[in-house]
Amino acid sequence: MIAAILLFAAVVGIILFIATLFRGRLADRFTAYIYLAPTLIMLAVGLVYPGVRTIYQSFFNAAGDAFIGLGNYETIFTDSEQLTVLRNTVIWVVLTPFVATAIGMLYAILVDKTKFESFAKALVFLPMAISFVGASIIWSFVYAYRPDQANVKQIGLLNQVVVWLGGTPQQWLLTDWLNTFLLIVVLIWIQAGFAMTVLSAAIKAIPEDIIEAARLDGVGPWGMFRFVTLPAIRPAVVVVLTTIAIGTLKVFDIVRTMTGGQFNTSVIANEFYSQSFRSDNQGLGAALAVLLFILVIPIVVYNIRQLKQSEAL
Repeated sequence: MIAAILLFAAVVGIILFIATLFRGRLADRFTAYIYLAPTLIMLAVGLVYPGVRTIYQSFFNAAGDAFIGLGNYETIFTDSEQLTVLRNTVIWVVLTPFVATAIGMLYAILVDKTKFESFAKALVFLPMAISFVGASIIWSFVYAYRPDQANVKQIGLLNQVVVWLGGTPQQWLLTDWLNTFLLIVVLIWIQAGFAMTVLSAAIKAIPEDIIEAARLDGVGPWGMFRFVTLPAIRPAVVVVLTTIAIGTLKVFDIVRTMTGGQFNTSVIANEFYSQSFRSDNQGLGAALAVLLFILVIPIVVYNIRQLKQSEAL
């Protein structure tokens, strides 16, 4: 740590020294480039080069010693296991942002200006303070299964509720299709607090005179939400949706911790890890990483455009 601090101080000192050697209008621009140089070098080494290297590697075989063109991408869109991965990723991206945003918005509206607002918001926001791995362990206990035998008690909350209702405990995380939705619940549980916090702030920023005018016109609760609240907080809703969507595309911790990608629960980020580091298929792993990058780009661009539009308004 001390060495890093000294190195940082030395770099800053050299930049300041070089900057003082130049004067004039052109010198100011050159000085700016000098200040930007360390950042540009770090971005090139830590971001640009690895990205280009990954794209290059995606056109090679598992060992990385034979060029196979688009073979890895063809595998992603034709192999049955990889199609399952794509299917799961689509389910995650379609459900998680909209459900988490809807829950956060509904909760923010219901507790707005109530006596217990702060306490109610703190309860929903608490999962945001837990790491994805920690949340996954918590929900693993919720879904935990014990054999349906005499003197064997269920430790999983969900199975215990099933037993109380007269049903038979199930191995939830081993059931295809259902297990994917159960994993999605964990991310929704975490992200609903984020959605609630952002949308609650947006709701409180709505001018009171607009709300009072709508009430004087006889607008009911549903009309207030549809014609006043929702249009006013639309930029915040878009930001929340796109932010959660990006996080959902990159989800890895929950799948890796709870199922390890088994039982048809793997998603692109987890499959990229599995192919690269467990199966030692560098080419397919790189292709999955490139695909993930391509999927994230449109969401990021759309998010930036929406932010610029909201700032202009």
